[in-house]
Amino acid sequence: MKTIAKNTNKLSFDKLPTDYTGLCLMLLPRQIHDRQELREVLEMTDAMAGHKLTADQEDYFDLLCSLITEYEKPQAPSVSGLEALKHLIEEHEMTGAELARVLDVTRSLASRLLSGERELTRDHIAKLAAHFSVSPAVLF
Repeated sequence: MKTIAKNTNKLSFDKLPTDYTGLCLMLLPRQIHDRQELREVLEMTDAMAGHKLTADQEDYFDLLCSLITEYEKPQAPSVSGLEALKHLIEEHEMTGAELARVLDVTRSLASRLLSGERELTRDHIAKLAAHFSVSPAVLF
């Protein structure tokens, strides 16, 4: 996000446009990628906060606030279905034999599933999700 005119002074509310297009010309709203872009958006929202806003200013302000929230939201680590299964098994102190019983498969197949040699089928995922009371999406 780049401002049209690089200004070292703090933004002043009385100098801000009252229309959406004018505000976008000052700072085009888009996804925030780094701390510098965050600072630019925060400078704009700080200038607008606490003032009586026009409808366009309010829409613009709300969008910037949403972008800030999205940027600051902690990112959940990506976990594979196999990692999730291993975690669930560990948390429930299950053995390979118990996993085989839940899945209605041989111990050998349960072992291969846990080692990653074989992939979980949709049927396996459905049974595990029901057994652990989790969404099937956790195991994909």
